[in-house]
Amino acid sequence: MDRGTSHGDDELGGVPRVPAQRGGSGGPGRMPLAVVVIDVDGLVTHWSSGARRLFGRSREEAMGCRAVDLMPVSGALGGEEWRYEEGGHEHGRGPDLDAAPAGAPPYPTAGRARMADQAHGQVDVLWWAYPLVGSGPERLLVLAADASGLAEAERATGGERERFSPGFALHTEFPGADRLAGRLPDILPNMGPARAGRIVAQILELGYPVLEISRNERVPVTPDWGMPRYRERQARQEAARRAASAGAGTGGGAGGAQGAPSAPGVLYAPEDIDLEYAAVRERLEFLNEVSGRIGSSLDLARTIREVTSAAVPRFADFAGTHLRAQVLAGEGFPDGPPDVTTIWHRVWVEHNDEPGRWDDTVPVGEAIAFPEHTPFFQCMVTGEPVLIPYIDDALGDRISGEFEKRDLRPLINGRSLLIVPLKARDVVLGFMVLMRRAGRERFHDMDRTTGAELAARAGLVLDNSRMYTYQENVAETLQDSMLPQVTPRMAGCDTATRYLPGTRLGRVGGDWFDCVKLSGSRTALVVGDVMGHGLNSAAMMGQLRIAVQTMAALDLPPAQLMRGLDDLAQRLGEHYLATCLYAVYDPIRSELLISNAGHIPPVLVRAEDGRSELLDLPTGAPIGVGGVPFETARIRVSPGDRLVLCTDGLVEVRGQDIGDGLAALCESAAHPAASMDDACDTIIRALNTRGGRKDDVALLMARLNGIPAADVAQWRLALEPREVGRARRLVGERLLQWGLPEAVETAQLLVSEVVTNAIRHAHTHHVVLRLVRTDALLWEVFDDDHELPVLLSAGRNDETGRGLRVVGALAREWGGSRSADGKTVWFEQTLPRPERAARGSRGGANIA
Repeated sequence: MDRGTSHGDDELGGVPRVPAQRGGSGGPGRMPLAVVVIDVDGLVTHWSSGARRLFGRSREEAMGCRAVDLMPVSGALGGEEWRYEEGGHEHGRGPDLDAAPAGAPPYPTAGRARMADQAHGQVDVLWWAYPLVGSGPERLLVLAADASGLAEAERATGGERERFSPGFALHTEFPGADRLAGRLPDILPNMGPARAGRIVAQILELGYPVLEISRNERVPVTPDWGMPRYRERQARQEAARRAASAGAGTGGGAGGAQGAPSAPGVLYAPEDIDLEYAAVRERLEFLNEVSGRIGSSLDLARTIREVTSAAVPRFADFAGTHLRAQVLAGEGFPDGPPDVTTIWHRVWVEHNDEPGRWDDTVPVGEAIAFPEHTPFFQCMVTGEPVLIPYIDDALGDRISGEFEKRDLRPLINGRSLLIVPLKARDVVLGFMVLMRRAGRERFHDMDRTTGAELAARAGLVLDNSRMYTYQENVAETLQDSMLPQVTPRMAGCDTATRYLPGTRLGRVGGDWFDCVKLSGSRTALVVGDVMGHGLNSAAMMGQLRIAVQTMAALDLPPAQLMRGLDDLAQRLGEHYLATCLYAVYDPIRSELLISNAGHIPPVLVRAEDGRSELLDLPTGAPIGVGGVPFETARIRVSPGDRLVLCTDGLVEVRGQDIGDGLAALCESAAHPAASMDDACDTIIRALNTRGGRKDDVALLMARLNGIPAADVAQWRLALEPREVGRARRLVGERLLQWGLPEAVETAQLLVSEVVTNAIRHAHTHHVVLRLVRTDALLWEVFDDDHELPVLLSAGRNDETGRGLRVVGALAREWGGSRSADGKTVWFEQTLPRPERAARGSRGGANIA
């Protein structure tokens, strides 16, 4: 086995040497080092030339093979304990690890073993194992050396107890994590800088396995996985204890080992152990306290404030949280890793400095893309904590210089900086900047571990809040897409609506409202409430709303429409239940036709005296019960009356009588208001302030303006072709009488086409032509034929089929509906602009 010292190897720029440490001072003893990396399946992924010399296998032979078949270090690999005999006694290679490589051993360890070598006989091997965690496949870094190199160390130290650690060697020759990370690719040439930095960070955080060697004790193994901040103090106190023992006559060198326990190892003073445990306990208490404070709500903004505030002042003097724009907007999981174009939002800042010091330079709410050569960018692209124990003036100037138009030096110079990523499912959602001011203990490796744990817990909570916000946005988008965009002004009435989502999780419900334009200048007003909550209720609500619109367009009477809805709900499933209120307002006759299916009654506010009342209607059974008749009530109304329809979520509060809510609804509806929107807001404020509301709310208010008789003209036409000319003459005269000469020509053309079609298809009765003036000219032609007209494709020589195309081209809109007595074809003609503006101003009167 080659144990020479040739240079040019891949371990630290030549054959690596492990210095013998003695009382904190370096000794001359050095050993060649083999380096092996093992993956999660226990297979070799890196095999150095030092490993080839020590274990006799080439890189080609070792790569991809089971590590336990190549090296006698099964203790590091979680396999069977490898034992050897010496002097007639069987010796073990040391304590086993808690888990195999696939289980990621929880702490570093070290050991000693003996193997057979054809060239040199039996060889003692010292090994050190470092667990690796993270997204990569590597799970274990194993360093091994020929123990015969100890002879030189023993000769140099006179046989006194020595402490060997390759980690100490690397850190001594290349102090600082950055320099060590820079040299690790020399050890592992296939490893990139990011991966090397991750491994080094873990080694420096977890501590180094320390192997103690003495002349008289051959197998003393102790893994030193204590806190890095106490190592130096422990080493000093151990040296002092040895010196005290030697001075008391216990002897030096080998004699100093006689006081060691039977399982030899590194000896620590009890006060050091107490300090170490106190530090661990303090950090665990801090993390437990933080875990109890954060996550009390699924509200994203509140969660961010809780996470940021938890760090100040116990852990840091300044904490600022930044989130990716997609996370803050609730747009789902961010796509891809962040880069220099990624926009971050500073969502919260907490500090114990004087007020206002941070506000101008790092304001809350700012959107910023971080420069590449900054520790903030390093944290967000690597997803690993970044620790800068002290920012001197030179480093502070460099960091501040990367930012345009802002000077960070007064805020960061002289401080200790720790940046931790907020991650979920290996995706960086944001990061937290933590700083300590001068005069306070600087951040160190233990703090980095604590900060990373804090960020890990915060990342999970933030991800839960993010998912909830995203799902809530999806639910609200779904709900909004299912609610109609109601036209505020219909023929003879004005409307206003409100919808309040429920306070339950998901916020999706089955409440809806709608307004449907009907023939004869009438308007259908609808409010419904599907029983239950969630997506199923919202989906049923959408189906019922479309069904109401379809059947209303067919001009079905209210009771018949309810019957159709009931049949549809039963076909959809036995669990489909809903309440519904359907009202048809005729502004010319000044009446309401209302049918109720288990819904709370509407409120009618009389314009004459401002009195409000609950309408006494036949209640009916909910939609979906089946086999129950529905009735229609006829209510006389006057111009200016208001009709208020709502769902029970507005008036019903758990633990209270619904009658109290209905009384409050009547009272608030009677309050005078300057507009329909103000009247709706008054009702919402009056009833929504009562505690306990969880259901969603739909509110529809209609002001029943009516249409004056002076704005209505009606003519009866005989079933004769010459009546078409008479119709044109009557139309022209009335429009001129109303002062609308610009509308005469178009109106006469359209009326001629529709009346001609009606006279041609009517049977035994006359044709009725009606004109209604509102914010447009509404023309209606009634005949006793039930077949609705359809658009036809007229050929070049066809004499028919072009009339409806002319109507569709010149009218604002047109349509047709059936009734028991026949059909009605209607179209709307836009008023000239001055007349339309005048009529619009007359429609906005105070509704007191």
